Amino acid sequence: MITRDDLRAAVQAGHLSEAQAAALIGVADARMTARDTVTAQDEPFELFRGFNEIFIVVGLWILSLGWFGVWALVAGTSNGFGTTWAIASLATAGVILLLAEYFIRRRRMVAPAIALSIGWALNALWFWLLRFDSFSLLGGANTDILAVPLGLTALTVAGFWWRYRVPFAMALIALSAFGVVLSVLATASGQSANLLDIFLLSASGPFAWGTLIFGLAVFVVAMRFDMSDPHRMTLRAANGFWLHVIAAPAIVNTVALTLWRADGVLAVPALVVVLSLIAAVAIVIDRRSFLLSAVGYTVALLTAAAEGSNPAIAILLLGLGLVGLGAGWQNVRARLMGMVPLTFRDRLPPSR
Repeated sequence: MITRDDLRAAVQAGHLSEAQAAALIGVADARMTARDTVTAQDEPFELFRGFNEIFIVVGLWILSLGWFGVWALVAGTSNGFGTTWAIASLATAGVILLLAEYFIRRRRMVAPAIALSIGWALNALWFWLLRFDSFSLLGGANTDILAVPLGLTALTVAGFWWRYRVPFAMALIALSAFGVVLSVLATASGQSANLLDIFLLSASGPFAWGTLIFGLAVFVVAMRFDMSDPHRMTLRAANGFWLHVIAAPAIVNTVALTLWRADGVLAVPALVVVLSLIAAVAIVIDRRSFLLSAVGYTVALLTAAAEGSNPAIAILLLGLGLVGLGAGWQNVRARLMGMVPLTFRDRLPPSR
């Protein structure tokens, strides 16, 4: 542990300048303050740092409406519709990069970074769809080439993340990759994807297994980010947060919907057991986002796939479980962490 006396000695010996020593002390104080202000009930999460960021996001939204309105007028008066919009997309990318350099790299703003990431991803998808003339979704005539624009969109967003390190961009990359997986599976099977094909393991299509495997892969990547920053002090943990939000529905809802739609008296108890195991995993890794995303999408799917059955009791129990865990999360986690191997426990957030 390097103390302030060590830094002073390093300055006197000429190894550091006074400015460098002051900067190091500032970083250490900031990290200590952040660690102390995160209470036992908190999971670090940030969408904006003040109303000025919301003000800027609204301005960006209005700016985008006017920007694309002007290009719509230009496209309507030109003969080359696709060419005009391709040029508009490239121009939009240039504007987004200029805004990102200022609001993300210079101002370090959170909400504008999220808004610009979404704009970059949508613009990239639009450009690649124009480039490959593939506007159809799963089951359409051009499904066989839909994976190409989606894959290129994922790579384009990955480049944006590499430049600006916006954690939310990780979720956009994962969503694009998920679209690639579904597109490839649709092409390989010759089937279109509907709700049950995607989340029902007993369906004839390969979508459920592909979704489950994809969710597990995203979960592994999220855990690599989390375990590299167990104290949740850097953007690596924020990257993991957004990946957990994407991974949870793909993993949990596939299994949950399969059990819900299964016949027999053990279907509902089995569903409770599976969700309890998922909750235990979320508690051990200290990710409320993983559990909340999983339960939220499960409730939505149970409601959508009711088909005469009433999921009210199951939803009531899920709500009670969430409220209870929210009240006693750290107490439950302290008990569960005692059963976790020490080598793995050291790479997880400490139990407070």
